[in-house]
Amino acid sequence: MHVVGIIAEYNPFHQGHAYQLRAVREAIRSRFHDEAAIVAVMSGSFTQRGEAAIFDKWQRADLAVRGGCQLVLELPFLFACRSAQDFARGGVRLLQGLGCVETLSFGAECPELTPLMTAARAIDAPETQAKLHEALRAGASYAKALTAILAQESGLAADLLRQPNNILAIEYLRALQRYAPGIEPLLVARRGAGYHAPSLGHFASASAIRRELAKKVPDFAALRESLPEATYAAIRQACPAEIASTERLFAPLLARLLTMQEGELKAVFGLQEGLANRLLTKSAQSRSLAGLLAKMVTSRYPASRISRIIPHLLLGSTEHAARTADETGPLYARVLAFDETGRELLHEIKKRSTLPLITKVSAALNSRQRLEGCLTPLQAMLALDTKATELRALALPAEAPLASLKQSDFTSSPHFLTNASHA
Repeated sequence: MHVVGIIAEYNPFHQGHAYQLRAVREAIRSRFHDEAAIVAVMSGSFTQRGEAAIFDKWQRADLAVRGGCQLVLELPFLFACRSAQDFARGGVRLLQGLGCVETLSFGAECPELTPLMTAARAIDAPETQAKLHEALRAGASYAKALTAILAQESGLAADLLRQPNNILAIEYLRALQRYAPGIEPLLVARRGAGYHAPSLGHFASASAIRRELAKKVPDFAALRESLPEATYAAIRQACPAEIASTERLFAPLLARLLTMQEGELKAVFGLQEGLANRLLTKSAQSRSLAGLLAKMVTSRYPASRISRIIPHLLLGSTEHAARTADETGPLYARVLAFDETGRELLHEIKKRSTLPLITKVSAALNSRQRLEGCLTPLQAMLALDTKATELRALALPAEAPLASLKQSDFTSSPHFLTNASHA
């Protein structure tokens, strides 16, 4: 089988994701006259924008396998909860490390690959980087500065460079060029609603689905059209008692700020450049996490960057840890869910991978080791994933079942689905 990698969040897995997997299979049959085995690298307990995932990572991986993936691996927290560039690099490096991925598929608002590849090459051109560094020193935000420079340097429309999925697609292409030149890109044009579009429908965005679930009384009839049957059933069963909300982390955040020394606070990833002092000031003026984030946002520091700081601060992940991860890349491939074809693929990965496969966390790290510290780089990276799982439990409603609150990486096993149906 032709092995295709996808880097995703599946928060939650919806009709657009199912469409992408069908499109990948059709493209592989057409190009290579072969069937696709799809490996998804998925963010774990927190997403790229710093939000607690609405479902836990095992359930999201389970739904992805039911929707068409053969194998789902976890993208470590130190890459998952980062900028688009770091998210893409972490995912691509993990897929490259498996030793068997031939193609990377991704969605984008742009229907053609050529303009995105032009943008990817233009970003890394010396003249672009020089202008970008100059703009950043002058106080511009990274995204705005890069968009303006790329539009000027490459001739691409600024609107194309502002679309969220185009941004990620460009970063995937950059990461492929640098870390995995042997993996071919496969673009699937995004269909239906835009990333931030508020309306529901057959191809509703994940953000629109999450906004509906955040309401006191969600419109389940409208949600049904936006979700595959398995995801819809899981949401009906989980809502509202088992749906996480990052807003519930506001009180833990205030408690954490009360106990931190200045040096410790400034060492947290993302809290450099004076943001630590700003956070202390604005937290004292806020009554909710949403209110705090709104007060923190500036023209230089967009909401996505500020949102990502919260889980890093609560978990104590430092600037040093993030930079070390950037040097090493992911140090393991953590298995979350797989089907029968995925099981065969895991046997092949064991032969070819430069990364150790982790199916049982306790074989690599136990709770006593995590408590005592003195961890290897692999254990330190994995420890943050396990802590993120437990932090997400604090984002669940007070009436969440005890089993959800006690869920642990040390006791949970990968989901094996023997009869998953694929498009």
